[in-house]
Amino acid sequence: MTQVSDHGGGVRSIRVPIPDNPLGFTLVYVVDTDRGPVLVDTGWDDPASWDTLAEGLTMCGTSPDEIHGVVITHHHPDHHGLSGRVRETSGAWIAMHAADTAIVRRTRETQPGHWFAYMTAKLTAAGAPEEHVAPLRNARPRTLPGLSPALPDREIVPGELLDLPGRRLRAIWTPGHTPGHVCLHLEEQHPARLSGHGRLFSGDHLLPGITPHIGLYEDPDDATVTDPLGDYLDSLERVGRLAPAEVLPAHQHAFADAPARVRELLTHHEERLTGLLNLLTSPLTPWQLAERMEWNRPWEQIPYGSRNIAVSEAEAHLRRLVKLGRAEAVPGSEPVAYVAV
Repeated sequence: MTQVSDHGGGVRSIRVPIPDNPLGFTLVYVVDTDRGPVLVDTGWDDPASWDTLAEGLTMCGTSPDEIHGVVITHHHPDHHGLSGRVRETSGAWIAMHAADTAIVRRTRETQPGHWFAYMTAKLTAAGAPEEHVAPLRNARPRTLPGLSPALPDREIVPGELLDLPGRRLRAIWTPGHTPGHVCLHLEEQHPARLSGHGRLFSGDHLLPGITPHIGLYEDPDDATVTDPLGDYLDSLERVGRLAPAEVLPAHQHAFADAPARVRELLTHHEERLTGLLNLLTSPLTPWQLAERMEWNRPWEQIPYGSRNIAVSEAEAHLRRLVKLGRAEAVPGSEPVAYVAV
């Protein structure tokens, strides 16, 4: 059954299901403007998800063909997946931060064979065993959701108000979960007059009970060394200082006291980095570190694709430790191993 929530002040949310995913759903927000409804995110590209979105819009007193625009917090398929179909139906514009638009463009243009070769090399360099890498060497191109996402036609510029007539929605750049992730600050008095500064559409950056994945998002043709965890922690502090009256996240539920949640997440990551240093008393490759890290289930039960994500997160944490001078690569090690300093 389609679930719609009215958050007051011309803002509603629709629970759009994510097939076969423990997150369950994406909260797609419907924001009234003087030129028609604007969506914040759209949900996964799946027939059942589209039907839910369409039914939810009807329950909100509108329909897919009346959507004026789509604002995307980040490029992941559970947020951006249905954007193309919304645009086809309504002619709506699609806005995204330039850094994530670049990923969308690369995803559309990169040949699968090039991507599989890149992943094979990355996992081998991270110390993955041959039995894990072998399927990538023999992978055949196949159609998967998110491999041909809609190319946005507007750019979200950090610090600027979006073109939403009758509303004050300002973009806050919050890289970490993705390079171009944005939160959207609704600079209007809270409809229930809660204390704080407006409301924040937080995407996946700030969630009430989940720590978002922080991994590596790199261009196969770009050797730039990034620090996504450092970016995320800096972004968290910036959102904490904003002190919105209420946070409207893309998953779970709305919540208040963003500064308290930010402090919890900062503490969590500091404790995790300290825990990894304890593991790095002897040299470990990123794969070995991922095997020993604490996840939501034992390593043996983590599916193949999720192991790739876990190794990416381990590497993001290693990069942070190296940048802080708390760990270093072992000279001459191959694959490269890391040890606490």
